[in-house]
Amino acid sequence: MSLYSKRGVSAQKEEVHAAIQNLDQGLYSHAFCKMYPDFLGGDQDWVNISHADGAGTKSILAYLYWRETGDINVWKGIAKDAVAMNLDDLLCVGVCDNLLFSSTIDRNKKMIPGEVIKAVIDGTQEYFDSLKTFGVHIHYLGGETADVGDVVRTIAVNGTMTARWPKKRLITNDKIDAGNVIVGFASSGQTTYETEYNSGLGSNGLTSARHDVLNKYYSEKYPETYENSLDPDVVYIGKNRVEDQFKIKESFYSIGKLLLSPTRTYAPLMNIVLNEFFEDISGVIHCSGGGQTKCMKYLPRPLKIIKDNLFEVPPVFNLIQENSGSDLREMYQVFNMGHRLEIYTSEKAALNLIETAKLFQIEAKIIGRVENADKKELTLSGNFGEITYAF
Repeated sequence: MSLYSKRGVSAQKEEVHAAIQNLDQGLYSHAFCKMYPDFLGGDQDWVNISHADGAGTKSILAYLYWRETGDINVWKGIAKDAVAMNLDDLLCVGVCDNLLFSSTIDRNKKMIPGEVIKAVIDGTQEYFDSLKTFGVHIHYLGGETADVGDVVRTIAVNGTMTARWPKKRLITNDKIDAGNVIVGFASSGQTTYETEYNSGLGSNGLTSARHDVLNKYYSEKYPETYENSLDPDVVYIGKNRVEDQFKIKESFYSIGKLLLSPTRTYAPLMNIVLNEFFEDISGVIHCSGGGQTKCMKYLPRPLKIIKDNLFEVPPVFNLIQENSGSDLREMYQVFNMGHRLEIYTSEKAALNLIETAKLFQIEAKIIGRVENADKKELTLSGNFGEITYAF
């Protein structure tokens, strides 16, 4: 059993998928988000979309960092995570403007004071204001903030994003086919719209990242930050504290800030891509839960995905692996390992997408291709060898 499973979490969320398998899959069963007829507007040429996601256990990292450093601004990063995890899923179906967002914040009032709630809410609005300058308009509808200390030990920051969108501008992934190349867009570095270096970690696999990198000091000082019934052998097994320094090239970053890098949104880039190159797109995948295997869930038929030109793994993932001892097979299933967005397109169109990414200083390249096959299969290859996943 993997460390991830021993901690009570699952990269593939098998039990969740089993629980919902009998539900209506919506109009497009291979699309990244579920879509329904236009119940709100009554127009058969439009769809309604409502999507829920959040910052997950990254909020516990923010709690630790805030308690240790007193830096309240770390919570604004959590606000960005809750938004980006919704927004970037919707980008995958073609939605890039005129969205509604409602936040859901559950807290333990004994642990989380009002100033934290204010930082999350203010950070959300500030994020929307910044995205507006790139033509991405998100309307903040407020939401629910509940004091549920009997349920939540610290805080959970989530949200729901809703849109009404024309069918003719949807990406359903039904066009993904043999002959497509896959353009990957880096998750790390610093874009023109980010104020500091982004480690690329995002908001997935944070339970492992936290326990694998940080040491027992936190289990003793902050027992509210983990499930107390867990085996002590999987709780905070690393060697670092959040303020320890980690060198990347010629710069030093605190471990806490690397793990808390706000999830990068690709909205400024995708707003251009969807408006200028929509007809060239066969499919779009957000490599979130499930990491580099996420794409397999949305293939329209048996196909083989080959990713043999992956990005160099960002240092934060090497840090996690060195602490945990996890093998690369598990790492690529849990983390994005270098790119969180991938677009399936033609080789000719790929060049336009790569050039557009340069406008935002986002590294992009063709990372793989799609081939015909008798079954769904994914192969990752590089200087680490070859890893194959069958589905």
